[in-house]
Amino acid sequence: MTVRARSARALLAALPALLIAGCAGGGRLPAAVQGSAPTTTAAPDTQTYSCPADEAEADGVTPKSYEPDGPLPSPSSLPAGSTMVEIRDRGALRIGVSADTLLFGARNPLSGQIEGFDIDMLKEVAKAIFGVNDAGAYDLLDFVVIPYSQRIPKLRSGEVDIVAHTMTINCVRWQQIAFSSEYYQSGQRVLVEATSPYTSIDELDAAGATVCVPDGSTNLEKMADYPGINTVALPDISDCLVALQAGEVQAITGDDTVLAGLKKQDPATAVVGDKFTFEPYGLGIAAEHVDFVKFVNALLDEMRTDGRWQAIYDRWLLDTLGPQTPPTEQYGRVEK
Repeated sequence: MTVRARSARALLAALPALLIAGCAGGGRLPAAVQGSAPTTTAAPDTQTYSCPADEAEADGVTPKSYEPDGPLPSPSSLPAGSTMVEIRDRGALRIGVSADTLLFGARNPLSGQIEGFDIDMLKEVAKAIFGVNDAGAYDLLDFVVIPYSQRIPKLRSGEVDIVAHTMTINCVRWQQIAFSSEYYQSGQRVLVEATSPYTSIDELDAAGATVCVPDGSTNLEKMADYPGINTVALPDISDCLVALQAGEVQAITGDDTVLAGLKKQDPATAVVGDKFTFEPYGLGIAAEHVDFVKFVNALLDEMRTDGRWQAIYDRWLLDTLGPQTPPTEQYGRVEK
């Protein structure tokens, strides 16, 4: 297939989604990325991080978070001097999100709003702080759209209060930021053209194929285990889709959640192979804001038991990823 034919196919694939974007929540197509690149924030230092021996769980994944001090406080009884009061007094929750990860965080081309599973999670945080209803929560979110590589720097610089951006919890990241308890469980797979002969990451490795990976992701780190692959790292997963459609790469590797959104956007692709990593997602929060982590964990505990987590999952992901239940919380992290 020529580049011109691929581009035409991509446009035709997008048109039906645009026409039905006002229907089911999980079927909305993100707007094309336009304009200048996001502002880059440098991390406060250039220290090299590694997993200490007492946190060396499988693949460095450490989902344990800080246990809440008690039940979730009401918006009118937030602890004096807390991070939550600071956010409430400011009048907005500053959030770091994706705007082109369909199903998790993507701009609706009709309404212009960014929406998805991750955005609904952050709306619940805003409701818990400001005491508003679901309709009012969106207006209290101060959106900062960021690529994968800027998730940690934006938190460490204080430019955002919280990040919801399909971010895997691991011990290297725990040394730079803090995480909520696990709110979603994913795993890495591969996206190829529907006509591709490749059916797994191992076949791509053996063939010396060129594979696109989002820069700053754990998916990129995993490519060290596949030396035969020619890895291309691009700022966002949508950039990888463009590269696949143009024939510049033979595959994209990423979390199954993200790849499901790409397949929905371009039906001429296929997600293949078994999961070959474990990716527990956490809401990222600055390391010094342990009180906010505990607050968010108390909220997530409520959402696991009162049906809110399930309702959000069913709205955005059930039709694409099948039935799931909330991941079990893991506590026991000790404050340093």
